[in-house]
Amino acid sequence: MPENISLEQIQNFKGKYPKQLWYLFFSEMWERFCFYGMRGMLTYFMVTQLLMRDQDANLQYGATQAFVYAFTFIGGLFADKILGFRKSLFWGGILMIIGSAILSYDPHQFFFLGISFTVVGTGFFKPNISTMVGALYKGNDPRRDAGFSLFYAGINIGGLLGGYACITLGKTYSWHLAFGLAGIVMTISLLTFIFTKKSLGPIGLSPFKDEEIKEILTDGIDAKIPSEPVTITSKAIGKKWYDYAVYAGSLAIIPVIMIMVAKTQYTDWFMYIIGPATLVYIVYEMTKYSWAEAKKLIAALVFILFSIIFWGIYEQSGGSMALFAARNLDNKLLGVITLDPNGVNNSANSFFVIIFAFVFSLVWIGLAKKKIEPNTVVKFGLGFLFLAGGFFILYSTRFFANASGIASLDAFTLSYLVITFGELCLSPIGLSIMTKLSPVKLQGVMMGMWFLASAYGQYVAGILGANMAKAGENDTTVQKLITFTDGYKQLAIYALIAGVLLIIISPLVKKLMQEVN
Repeated sequence: MPENISLEQIQNFKGKYPKQLWYLFFSEMWERFCFYGMRGMLTYFMVTQLLMRDQDANLQYGATQAFVYAFTFIGGLFADKILGFRKSLFWGGILMIIGSAILSYDPHQFFFLGISFTVVGTGFFKPNISTMVGALYKGNDPRRDAGFSLFYAGINIGGLLGGYACITLGKTYSWHLAFGLAGIVMTISLLTFIFTKKSLGPIGLSPFKDEEIKEILTDGIDAKIPSEPVTITSKAIGKKWYDYAVYAGSLAIIPVIMIMVAKTQYTDWFMYIIGPATLVYIVYEMTKYSWAEAKKLIAALVFILFSIIFWGIYEQSGGSMALFAARNLDNKLLGVITLDPNGVNNSANSFFVIIFAFVFSLVWIGLAKKKIEPNTVVKFGLGFLFLAGGFFILYSTRFFANASGIASLDAFTLSYLVITFGELCLSPIGLSIMTKLSPVKLQGVMMGMWFLASAYGQYVAGILGANMAKAGENDTTVQKLITFTDGYKQLAIYALIAGVLLIIISPLVKKLMQEVN
């Protein structure tokens, strides 16, 4: 494919998928393998290898993931304004490979250094490849949904494989190999992009040559479920030396991230300041708009607030549930299949998303045809109800435990199925509803708020997991089963209350949203 291919030639492709989609598919699949493989190892590694208390490991997991999501917004901003999506993706990939190499060399001594490289690298990589997928299609191309369905299948295949393979390799053979595997697949991801980027023509190039840049935003809360693409036009900056300033700045921030993750009280200070300050700024911006526009922004803030609660509960998967799986689950699925419980904890969600994402889309289409499709607020509420159901099933694992406190992997896996249903009700809405409810000049700020809400959800997840761990720090296996399942019951109740409340207030929120669905 020629290097000087035009955007029009790319978008006028024949068939169901553009060729470039397959290249981006494999690049993203291997990157997600790396990300979810690393994510699934963190808490378990900190407790068993770094000999941290459960409480501290949960807090540091929450801090790490909070900064990942905070830097996703920052990385997207730098890509949009300075680097372009290609350079941003390449730089992020390099940082992730360096982080994995550091961890592979000595994960015990250089744990926080390696993790900090990975945090910043993910921030540059994660938001930008989905944007390039969106640019492969014209705005009104009916084939876009099929393309994103394929692309997001790649994301979840990567999450499924990486989530199971890395933790199993680390527990069974060597943590050096486990972290090294994450780095190897990240290298494959980056090489795939390097050798195929010429086929992208002008897509993802630095914005310096253009007076205006058009960003097609597609990435949602966890980049695992597609959200409706939105095109935003903004002015480009015209000084190329800014590239080097971004590279230098991202390296300079790594020691800061290292300190803030290792000493979680610094993360506390950051979260205590940034959220309220951003909220005050949003309220100030509201005064510049009409009451009709301000009401939409209030509705957006309602979604943001509830999303923090949702992800704070949902993201126990990487913290407390990783320890629960390691200590309190058997390794038999359906009585005959032997699986690592931590591998199931890391990969079950991706497995169920692959199977049921398309099913849910058909359900919504069918309900829409019958004119009984629930509105956005009710879907959010349903997401919480499914989340509550999943955590009630987690609580019920105590009733399927033996005298030693070892519970059923079957019940645990079933809980993930129900939790995934909740994600499929809520996650596709995220970024799309932010852009729909925001005035054009505030869309960047509101997208930043959405990613910041994701960071707060991760942060809250760490605190909730730490509280459960603190209560059962010196317990026996049986006592830990009781302590953790009691905690999951409480989280289920919180999710149930939030879901019912959202459904009750849905007419009010819908009224604030006005014509937006």
